[in-house]
Amino acid sequence: MDVTASRAALHRQHANLVPPGSFEPRNHFYSRVLNAQIHPLVSFFLRMSNRRIVNRYCHLNPRVDPQALEDVLSYSPKHFQWAGADLFCTTTAAGNRRLVVIETNSCPSGNKSMPIPSDDDEQAGYRKLIETAFLPLISKRKGTSGDLAVLFDKNHMEASGYAAVIADLTGEDVFLTPFPDATEDPPARFTDGLLEVRDAQGRWRPIRAAFRYVTQKPWNRIPIRTRTRILNPVLTCLSGGRNKLVAMKAYELYNAELEGSGLHIRTPQTIGDVAKEEVPLWVRRFGGHAVVKVPYSNAGQGVFTIVNERELHRFMEIDHPYDRFVVQSLIGNYVWSSVERVGRFYHVGTIPDRHGHIYVADLRVMVCGGATGFRPLAVYARRSRKPLPAVLEEGESSWEVLGTNLSERQPDGSWTASTDRLLLMDRRDFNTIGIGTDDLIEAYIQSVLAAIAIDKMTAMLLTQKGGLRRGLFRSLDDDDALFDEIREGAKGAKTIVPDPPKD
Repeated sequence: MDVTASRAALHRQHANLVPPGSFEPRNHFYSRVLNAQIHPLVSFFLRMSNRRIVNRYCHLNPRVDPQALEDVLSYSPKHFQWAGADLFCTTTAAGNRRLVVIETNSCPSGNKSMPIPSDDDEQAGYRKLIETAFLPLISKRKGTSGDLAVLFDKNHMEASGYAAVIADLTGEDVFLTPFPDATEDPPARFTDGLLEVRDAQGRWRPIRAAFRYVTQKPWNRIPIRTRTRILNPVLTCLSGGRNKLVAMKAYELYNAELEGSGLHIRTPQTIGDVAKEEVPLWVRRFGGHAVVKVPYSNAGQGVFTIVNERELHRFMEIDHPYDRFVVQSLIGNYVWSSVERVGRFYHVGTIPDRHGHIYVADLRVMVCGGATGFRPLAVYARRSRKPLPAVLEEGESSWEVLGTNLSERQPDGSWTASTDRLLLMDRRDFNTIGIGTDDLIEAYIQSVLAAIAIDKMTAMLLTQKGGLRRGLFRSLDDDDALFDEIREGAKGAKTIVPDPPKD
């Protein structure tokens, strides 16, 4: 290699080595979190055993089969071991309160926003997740050569925290590797299904196991079938973790399996496989108020709240890259929420502030599953930018009063977070969210149910050789644009299975 080529290699993006002993809480938690004291009620909930949770929930919901709920919480997922659900706390005019699942995320954020439970547990949820889900993954491949890595495309704060914890628990250096979408010559690649990352010297290092925090279209650069063990595998994203269309069908299938147990994944009324030209018909079906979602977007991108003709027209003018959409009933204030089959639900919202303002807030519950079942890892809430009005003024953006996601994409493709709208589970913020222990239990159970539904869907879509059952997937999500992205990601696999011919 000549001098010019050598210098160019050194300036390429590369993986950074994270050695044992490098975990520093200030680098992996928001500064607000470091100075926060966890609320006693939340701390108590996190310490509750699944058995106590079953007893309490079935006492309040006597139609639920205790054994069925115990089986749910002790379920050991084979594929989808790390999940986060976003939920809304809703009610009706008659006061029927319920928590509904808005979406489920694979590789979710959460630990950087969770107050540390005790002073002697500074790694908190980071350590619990790695011990529960990632270390068993490594132990299955004892004697396999190669290094360990963390792949990420955003959220360096949490990704680096996981890398530091893995280094501490294994005693090995870990390669923290950026792998953003649409990047030329990234420092990660797949060769015959084996992940390789580029080190600071420009050498490609084989990876035997990787912790994945790649959330933006991970299937367009990570093969479904890999020789490297990956948590979570990318198929969990396609099976519902980052695919709202398949998630809807996963929930329906699992709800049918739960029939008679008293358990049910609660979601807004959802219509899938909607072509763009059909969207206005379904918006009218929901009384002119609806939420339209691009099925494969996340971090608040590709979500359109529609409450009037102006917002519907704006959506229809956008040139979308995909062929199918998801339309859901809109949960707003009582007088401008969608009318569902079972009635009209609206936001409970936060406790009024000193100005009398109530804000929409969602609840993120992050869970992990291992050999003994599921456990909650982190909980936080996010509020909207503007308070929830009784009547939306003409020209006011409904997203400003309904959108809660904190992630904001910058013009250069980087991400920032509006942490001023983050509500912590601490002594200060928790009281403003307006929830209690039973709400936390309900949110946890709904999150686990949603995660199990996606884990079961992943198992159905997986071939015996670890590939994708493309014919079945096509029947669930027949979107040519999505399949083009999957084919792009499959280039690093050993064998690319062609699509079956269409009828």
